[in-house]
Amino acid sequence: MTGNLEAFQAELAASGFPPLVNKLAGAGAGFRGGIAACDLGPLRLVSLDTPESACIGRERDASDGVNLAVKVMTRGRTRIEQGRGDAELGPADLVLLDPTRTLRFESTAAAHVTILVPRRELRIRPAQIDRLIGVRIDGSHGPGALVSVLAQELARSATEFREAEALRSAAAVVELIAVALEARLGDEQLVPDEWLRDRIVGYIEARLADPDLSPPGIAAAHHISLRRLHKLFEDQPLTVAALIRRRRLERCRAELTGSGRTVTAVAARWGFSDPTHFSKLFKATYGYNARALVTSNRARTTKTRTAGPDKDGGDQGR
Repeated sequence: MTGNLEAFQAELAASGFPPLVNKLAGAGAGFRGGIAACDLGPLRLVSLDTPESACIGRERDASDGVNLAVKVMTRGRTRIEQGRGDAELGPADLVLLDPTRTLRFESTAAAHVTILVPRRELRIRPAQIDRLIGVRIDGSHGPGALVSVLAQELARSATEFREAEALRSAAAVVELIAVALEARLGDEQLVPDEWLRDRIVGYIEARLADPDLSPPGIAAAHHISLRRLHKLFEDQPLTVAALIRRRRLERCRAELTGSGRTVTAVAARWGFSDPTHFSKLFKATYGYNARALVTSNRARTTKTRTAGPDKDGGDQGR
């Protein structure tokens, strides 16, 4: 717990949480608040424990809007006004917030977990986001309840995840958040083709490590024909198979850059059962061998440990 408002606000800013300014209440000498932050892949989780308070968050530049915020109440009650929404939140309820917009809230002594989600990860159209901002999502049942429970558990255990586990778990969390948001939209969903395509992309992201992930299986899981599946993606930059391949390669490259695992092990983890085929795909996509990342990573590790010059890793890593 922090017994000083200024120190609490400094910790809040350092966590990456959208800043709150113009403190209206709860700012006396007896202020006590707690904050903890951790990462799960591209997600940032910020746990807050605050006294009774009322705050305003100013409008910010669009450049500050890389993330959207999903706030999950765990204790107490909060009223939040943002956009066209005016949400009264109790324990387990959640709300989607936009850090670039003016925010007002009044709260009892409360605890909550906020998940900062890269805007691009949600794959929901801006017009749909506008309708969801500041709107209460019931956390007592359905997809909202799953997000609520998961957010609280991740805030406690995210630091225990290994890198690959964190990436895969984050993809599943984003998919579940998208489901909860789309459910809240009710009958006014995306146009059918776009909605279905977005759902399929989320399905793919959550299952990239499955070696059996393929267009026929995806079509069957969504109760559509293979022809219909391909038609959904005919105006997109990548076909379904190419999308799966590219996203797997991206996951492999990220893991090879930051871990000491072998190329074969990483390839297998992300659904490539044939190491030779994987190596050819990787080089054709990025212009260098996957093994060069492992060699470069080991060279950097050795250099860090010995504080000596790196004699053979630099050229291979380029």
